[in-house]
Amino acid sequence: PFLQDGNYFEAAMYVVDPDVSGKVRPHKAPPNTDLSTGEIAKDDQFYSAALKLQLTPNFSFGLLYDQPYSASAEYPTMQNGAFSSVKGNTAAEVDSQNLSLILGYQPNKNWNLYAGPVYQTLEGDVSIQGTSSIASGYKVSISEDHALGWMAGVAYQIPEIALKAAVTYRSEITHKGHANEEFSLPFSNLVPLVGEGESSVTTPESVNVDFQTGVSPRTLLFANLRWVNWSDFYVRPYQFGKITSLVTTNMFGYPDGVNLTDYSKDQYSANVGLGHKLTDKWSGVVYGGWDSGAGNPTSTLGPVEGYWAAGLGLQYNPTPQYFIAGGFKYVWLGDATAHSATHSIPGFEEASKVADFKDNTAVGYMMKIGYK
Repeated sequence: PFLQDGNYFEAAMYVVDPDVSGKVRPHKAPPNTDLSTGEIAKDDQFYSAALKLQLTPNFSFGLLYDQPYSASAEYPTMQNGAFSSVKGNTAAEVDSQNLSLILGYQPNKNWNLYAGPVYQTLEGDVSIQGTSSIASGYKVSISEDHALGWMAGVAYQIPEIALKAAVTYRSEITHKGHANEEFSLPFSNLVPLVGEGESSVTTPESVNVDFQTGVSPRTLLFANLRWVNWSDFYVRPYQFGKITSLVTTNMFGYPDGVNLTDYSKDQYSANVGLGHKLTDKWSGVVYGGWDSGAGNPTSTLGPVEGYWAAGLGLQYNPTPQYFIAGGFKYVWLGDATAHSATHSIPGFEEASKVADFKDNTAVGYMMKIGYK
């Protein structure tokens, strides 16, 4: 939105309807029980808005709001008990918000240099239950935390051929605060030994490359490439880290403890498409997408390794000043094996694989309004 010409405003709503289920591995369930995990992913919706003002021919201002990170999952109660107990079910709810304030400098009609601070909030609740994890009975609630990061980028355009190219970097952002943690026996006996302390979560840095160019007077080619540094991301609340360190040292001679969740690889993604002006008021879009995921095996709270996607969109311009757009995306989610937190302990990689997720899909919908 910040690279639109002149003064510009947009607001959008996105709805995601996933269908994710799998099979529990036999060593994590009683004999002769149904191994299905049941449907674990919840519907979710997100919002974004953007305001861009061209203050002078050489300076612009932008205010962008979005919700960059989210989790919404809960395992149903099943007879196999792998992800449920009398205390509840394995579940995760994570919400975040970004507010980016951007200042841009355009030395001429071709170049645009921009940067600014990013204000981010993050909150979440996680519950681990069932025979799939030695941490069954653990719950953590991280109240909403506020932290600052930054973003910067450079863009180049040739208006005569509708060419625009931009590279945008967003920094990592570290959230620190107190996490409310709850353990079941026998781990709850260890809580007095470790006391309380500060927990931190660092959301990852990322790079976006955006490109578009006209290929005919009525057709536009566009692409987006993205890298996210998920391999350095982990969640280890204070007491969880200290207690699991005591337990793994005692049981396995492994003093490092374990993370509540983490990822093994960085994420890469690409979207490529064509936009075509059908009439003076109607335009259409078709595109495809690919996402590498962030490694496999995965956390039980997000058992997907990347995806392939295809989408369609329509835009209606009642006047040249404003538009209404809608889109539909179908997503083929990548097969994944879910592991418990003990996967990082040498020699326990296979035993920590608890369920397999295959042939899962998701559908996404979008509606956007814009005004110039």
